[in-house]
Amino acid sequence: MRPPLLFLDVDGPIVPFGGASEWYPTWATGPEPPAAETNPLLARIDPGHGPRLAALPCDVVWATTWMDDANACVSPRLGLSRLPVVIWPEPSDVDDQDEQDEQDERDGLHWKTRTLVAWAAGRSFAWADDEITDTDRAWIAAHHRAPALFLRVNPRLGLTDGDYAALDTWLRRPSPIF
Repeated sequence: MRPPLLFLDVDGPIVPFGGASEWYPTWATGPEPPAAETNPLLARIDPGHGPRLAALPCDVVWATTWMDDANACVSPRLGLSRLPVVIWPEPSDVDDQDEQDEQDERDGLHWKTRTLVAWAAGRSFAWADDEITDTDRAWIAAHHRAPALFLRVNPRLGLTDGDYAALDTWLRRPSPIF
């Protein structure tokens, strides 16, 4: 049996933002960063997230607009190996949605939601993001039969001890077999 997935956003959960810049501690970035690593907020990445993520009983997947840049720029700062990456559809790929899907988006469904459910392909998953809404929760409950945890992260704080405790508890619970 495969472990649950953890869909992980970068901006907000791993790179905190939105508060006064003096609120955020910074960490050394190591050797000269690659050319793709020009975002000054990367110094806000707490390397302590890496061991905590690695200790969770799940398969961590980048679910971020950073796409594979998360592997190039973020994973090394966390001491993680390359992770799978959700590839988002091009806007032209979603132009053919039916009227109900278009209404869902007008009602506040996050643009990531449908793709994450498709990517999970029936597996249980946790989703850590700073933009999850009740609309996403309801849509996933109606369209995904496996358990799902929605962890809305405060983007000013990033993942906290409480967030890791919630993830760990949920990921270690007995899972129904589908």
